Amino acid sequence: MRAPVLELVGLTAGYGDNPIVHDFSARLWPGTITTLIGGNGAGKSTLLRAIFGLNRILSGQVVFAGEPIEGLAPWQRLARGIGFVPQGRCNFPAMSVAENLKIGCYTLAARRHVAAIEQITALFPVLREKSDTLAGNLSGGEQQILEMAMVLLVNPSLLLLDEPSLGLSPRMQSGVFATLLRIAQSGVTILVVEQNVRGALLISDRALVMEQGRKFLEGPADEVRTDPRIRQAYLGGNIEHSAA
Repeated sequence: MRAPVLELVGLTAGYGDNPIVHDFSARLWPGTITTLIGGNGAGKSTLLRAIFGLNRILSGQVVFAGEPIEGLAPWQRLARGIGFVPQGRCNFPAMSVAENLKIGCYTLAARRHVAAIEQITALFPVLREKSDTLAGNLSGGEQQILEMAMVLLVNPSLLLLDEPSLGLSPRMQSGVFATLLRIAQSGVTILVVEQNVRGALLISDRALVMEQGRKFLEGPADEVRTDPRIRQAYLGGNIEHSAA
């Protein structure tokens, strides 16, 4: 049986001494997409930030590739193979696509830059086509692809994404979801917080549901999507409000 890429063991995390995530346990398997669902203030972003080392871990363990990493700084977790794309725009808008990709290579040896950029633009041809375009002049969907590409340049085995389709049109959201599928097919494990719950579950292997900082439900994405409680809370009338 394959070993999990990431295992959270009784994780309690938050800000200062204030816990937001409580006793959270889960496993993520290689090459899979897991969607993290929850209402406003459920602790979804806090959980992602704790995995990447940006929030204080009060108790429990974050085990990555078989080793506890809760004592490591974010840059050390990045070097180990964890990539994080936070919510909101996080590129350099006054610089070209090519310049942004070069910045994304900053942790790589100089001799690897060209090959890494060639590999990532082969995965995302739009970035090659718009190499000279200022990042700020890209569409919202293209900027999101650029930001994912900047993280993928360092070849992470785990990618954390916080609301990648937020504010995008339905067509652009579809493009982002298609991109996530391509990334997972390349062998990267993905944990995504997503406001478009329906769209995210359709491309996911598994789902985790949080309520008030605790794990409420976990299972295959298809089963979670058809669970009456989830359909009522997140897939019914006002999806945007429920899934934010």
